Formats: sequence, C-alpha cells, structure tokens
Amino acid sequence: MNKEMIPDEGGPFRSILLFGPPGAGKGTLGKFLSSAGNHYHLSSGDIFRGLSPESEAGKIFHQYAGEGKLVPDEVTIQIWRHYVGGLIATNCYFPEKQFLLLDGIPRTKAQVELIDPQIELMQIISLEMPNAEGLLDRLRRRALIERRADDFDEGVLRSRMRVYEEETAKVINSYPKELVSRFNADQPPLDVLRDVLVSLSDLLTHSS
Repeated sequence: MNKEMIPDEGGPFRSILLFGPPGAGKGTLGKFLSSAGNHYHLSSGDIFRGLSPESEAGKIFHQYAGEGKLVPDEVTIQIWRHYVGGLIATNCYFPEKQFLLLDGIPRTKAQVELIDPQIELMQIISLEMPNAEGLLDRLRRRALIERRADDFDEGVLRSRMRVYEEETAKVINSYPKELVSRFNADQPPLDVLRDVLVSLSDLLTHSS
C-alpha cells in the first residue's frame, strides 16, 4: 500500500495536532475542546478500538495492539481517511466550520508524510510530562475506569512507552517550531485546559 491507495477526495482538513505520550491527557483535552469550542475530536485509538475484530482492518489492529506495537503506517492512514469521509457523509463533521483535533495520529515520520496532503496543520498542542511512572499510573487508572483491555497488561504498557520514545516523540521535529505550543501536563486536566485556552483562544474560537 502507498500514497496512491489513500483516498484524497475532499480536504485538506484544517487540523490541530494533540501531541504527547500515552497518558498525558490528549483524549481528555480533546473532549473538552470539542464540546466547548465546537471542534471535532478524532482519536485514532477510538477508531481502531471500534473496528470489528472480524474485519480485515480489525484483525490487523488487534494483532499489533495485543503486542503493544503500532499498526502499519499506510493501513493507519487509509483507515483514518475513510473514517473522516464517513464523518462528513453522515453530517458528524463539517470541515468548513470545524477543526479536526487529531489525537494519536500521526505517530511516525512515515505517517507525517502520508497524512500531509490530507491536512492543513494549524497548531500543535504538545502535552509534556517527563514523569514516566506517573504516566503509567494514569494508564492503569484509565484501564480500570474505561475497561480498556489494551491498558491492563503491564508489559504492553511499557512497550507502548518505548514505542513512543523511539518513534512518536520524534514526529514533532517534522513540523515548524512556530506551530508548537508546549504545556505542562503534570497538573489537573482543568488546569491544562485553562492554559491551552489562555494561550490559543484566538485560534480556537475563530475556526470558521
């Protein structure tokens, strides 16, 4: 699979990248900004977890996720693009009025290249929390609250952290520094939200 196999009808979609390690609070922040600012929070994890285990894409996802590995880049972007098309077709997402809040994608430099023609990147919100054990504690609590099977296994959790450090953490270097806004994620979610809104209110309230 290559770029030619990724559908490109529509777009590019104005997007804000929510960036940070597993457990940093990307999903929580995305939900806040989605409900408060009328943007569309799109989590790649939610997309994949919603795949039928019997589908071809679902089988691929569960095989990789069960080992704490990333789904192949081309498959990831193709599934993402089809999903966005479905959101537009069902009037769930309105590109001319809303930002896409991208959570968990792109995760590798290859994904950056594959998704680049599909999006117009407006900003990167980088949630930073260097305390790795604190992140693991958050993931364990999330597993209990949300019943996420992929967050229960300690080995899988640590593998995901290694994958982030070795691959995903480098993604931010693929973008211009002036697009990156950094925030302290080692504080309560409402404090993170406050900091983001104070810093980026002009952008977030004037998307249309």
